[in-house]
Amino acid sequence: MLKIDLNCDMGEGFGVYRAGSDEELMKHITSANIACGFHAGDAATIRETVRLALKQGVAIGAHPGLPDLAGFGRRAMSISPKEAYDMTVYQLGAVSAFAVSEGGRVAHVKPHGALYTMAARDKALAEALAEAVYKVDPRLMLFGLSGSELIRAGEAAGLRTINEVFADRAYEADGSLSPRGAEGAVITDPDRAASQALSMIKHGVVLTRQKNELPLKADSVCVHGDTPGAVVHVIRLRERLEAEGIRVRKAGDHSD
Repeated sequence: MLKIDLNCDMGEGFGVYRAGSDEELMKHITSANIACGFHAGDAATIRETVRLALKQGVAIGAHPGLPDLAGFGRRAMSISPKEAYDMTVYQLGAVSAFAVSEGGRVAHVKPHGALYTMAARDKALAEALAEAVYKVDPRLMLFGLSGSELIRAGEAAGLRTINEVFADRAYEADGSLSPRGAEGAVITDPDRAASQALSMIKHGVVLTRQKNELPLKADSVCVHGDTPGAVVHVIRLRERLEAEGIRVRKAGDHSD
């Protein structure tokens, strides 16, 4: 039986600002990537999101990003591997402390936005992130873009890696995600997003914007919480997966 994890980026509000439909989304996913306070999130939001995840039996993940609140962490910054290491340890520590204080633990780490994209291509940056995760807790799983430098760095560091694919994002011929400003980069049709996910899970291929088939491995599928109609996307995706006999379960769960 095919198995797949469904993950979503969460806890991305801060102060009086709220983003996404975390409470509803949490009912349909298996892993939550919780913003750590740099690109979004704050102490109260982290605590609330951790509690939501524990209530629904969803795996808790840290979602470290660049220190760019105004740009939501989606603007590339020039940072050294040492800076990447330090900011990853710092942010992972924040979510981990809240998880432990609520009776849980962080299961995985998934970099956010521009940091994720940069680490997918930059070997030194990827190695710094992987080292940070391993030194905090070698049991943690590292999520990265399928087949990317981050996956290779995680494997070399001795971490369990999770090849991530995206239901609601278009791909380029080189395996990278299409830039958000490009036409068709964000897939807003829930049926089309579900079909793309099924192709990656069942057949290991995705049709790129350049109309060629790109091979990849799918361990976890991401649906962004800020995609228009995100709740509908997740519900439709789970329905399609279950109809195809694909079991939705947390990353790292080997039970039948």
